Amino acid sequence: MPVPTAFARDQWYVAAYGSEVGGEEILARTVCGEPMALYRTPDGHAVALADRCVHRRYPLSEGTLEDGRLVCGYHGFTYDRAGACVSVPGQTRVPRTARVTSYPLAELDGFVWVWIGDPARADVSAVPRAPWLADPAWTVVRGMEPLNARYGLLVDNLLDLSHETFLHAGYIGTPEVAATPITTEADEERGIVRVSRHMDDAECPPFYADSTGLKGRVSRWQDIEYHAPCLYLLHSRIAPVGSVPGADGSDPDAFHTEVAYAITPSTETTTYDFWLVARDFAREDEGVSAFLHDFNRTVVLQDVTALDILERVTAEEEGRRVQELSIGIDAGGLAARRVLERMIARSAKRDEGAPAAGVPGAATAAVAVAPEAGAAR
Repeated sequence: MPVPTAFARDQWYVAAYGSEVGGEEILARTVCGEPMALYRTPDGHAVALADRCVHRRYPLSEGTLEDGRLVCGYHGFTYDRAGACVSVPGQTRVPRTARVTSYPLAELDGFVWVWIGDPARADVSAVPRAPWLADPAWTVVRGMEPLNARYGLLVDNLLDLSHETFLHAGYIGTPEVAATPITTEADEERGIVRVSRHMDDAECPPFYADSTGLKGRVSRWQDIEYHAPCLYLLHSRIAPVGSVPGADGSDPDAFHTEVAYAITPSTETTTYDFWLVARDFAREDEGVSAFLHDFNRTVVLQDVTALDILERVTAEEEGRRVQELSIGIDAGGLAARRVLERMIARSAKRDEGAPAAGVPGAATAAVAVAPEAGAAR
């Protein structure tokens, strides 16, 4: 089963962090091959318009903002937040067809999500949530790194954490990660894959030793939730050996991190890798925040280097008969591939005019959701 390169439409994707979208600058992003111009209106609402002026296809992201309207930097065609052109040069009448796509948008948990597909199917309740990313009870560090690799390679990478032992040795990898068997569950209808690895007696990697003060052997749990196509969540727990959560859910001896990746295909062979680490310990310690940010970015860049190499190899082998051997640790990644292929096939059928019955998230009007109170900025 090859790594998918096609995009699943009628899905939500992360286009940016809320903090990246301002009221003075226009942010250019390409999501699933669709160029977008993102900005914020004076009342604080984020907007995503197609990044091509209807006149001569000049990128609107090269324009300016005036009173919440986007002005093309080439000839001055001016658009409102709904994508309608409200002013053109040299005449008072605006052509009826002068408009660009305005993408359904939701701003949740510090992310700006955009809907790729039929706007009538956009259902904000279908956006997968990661509430701790905007919860004041957690401290978050974040970043974004572009990959010159197809998004399916990053999905593979994150669903099989055994690579930590080798690619990230000395950072987050220890021998136990590769040696410990996993459990895998896949709800392919809902598009969710879960992979768990519980290590009861493991070496404490520097990522945790230097941020928590734990030394020696630890109990370390990695519980993954992948919500296809875009959001990956890793619930990570580390504690002294022998510590287990109480029956009441208390876990006083443990340190918890919630790691999130938004895996956003830009083009068929490029990807935005949004990464975040939320923690429930040393929350006010700026030194710990700086350490975790820089340390995790180093780990992400190690993945970027490896996946860029793998993309070049994959492209060179395109169309050739190449054997790819899979083993037990690949169960999560293979399940994710099946989920993505199913989503891609469904969206292709809908594009061909097939009935949409039974498709999750269909049949609600597109709505732009304002930033949450207290959301990260």
